[in-house]
Amino acid sequence: MISFNNVSVSFDLPNGESRTVVENVSMDLDRSDMAYLIGPTGSGKSTLLRLLYMDRFPDEGVAQIGDYRSDLIDRSEIPYLRRSIGVVFQDFQLLPDRSAYDNVAFALYATGKKRSEVKSRTMKALTRVGLNHKRSNFPHELSGGEQQRVVIARAIANDPWVLLADEPTGNLDPVVADEIQELLVSLHRQGMTLMMATHDYRLVKKYPARTFALMNRQLIEIDPESL
Repeated sequence: MISFNNVSVSFDLPNGESRTVVENVSMDLDRSDMAYLIGPTGSGKSTLLRLLYMDRFPDEGVAQIGDYRSDLIDRSEIPYLRRSIGVVFQDFQLLPDRSAYDNVAFALYATGKKRSEVKSRTMKALTRVGLNHKRSNFPHELSGGEQQRVVIARAIANDPWVLLADEPTGNLDPVVADEIQELLVSLHRQGMTLMMATHDYRLVKKYPARTFALMNRQLIEIDPESL
């Protein structure tokens, strides 16, 4: 359900040259699987995730998620693709002037959901992440871990089949990082496909799953116990 087939991506540099980030990488992930993308900062982890929600397209090869292929998708289809997946970012990207409830609801209203459905989905999502009791709090009134729970609630409010998480614990201390990781793993165990980019090898070893390492522009599956 998720695949990269001989994908290459490069970026233009200010001096007119280009830098290859990934080159001829391939991988396959089945529905309901869980996998990590690991590698140092700048290795291309975020770029691979961007390929899946079509915020970036390969220079060569094909990225596929569900029925959507990077070489065949029409630009008008991209919003529908993004409604079928959830994305969790490291830097939260919450609206500071809206409550936890409204941050989740806003994303649903943007997809055209009716008020009654927005309320039902928002309350369900906040309950799933253990934050229903903080639904009226604004982001500045929440801890870092609680803010990340709001982000996850927003990502799962549409009941996506896949969750893409880009360094979701990167700004959190180890105890809170474990709590967020346990939440993500519990969502996976409920049937959600999970792909997570991280440089926190401690979490990979503590919550093992398929692990793909980006090294020298290549993507290699490794044993998490070897980290």
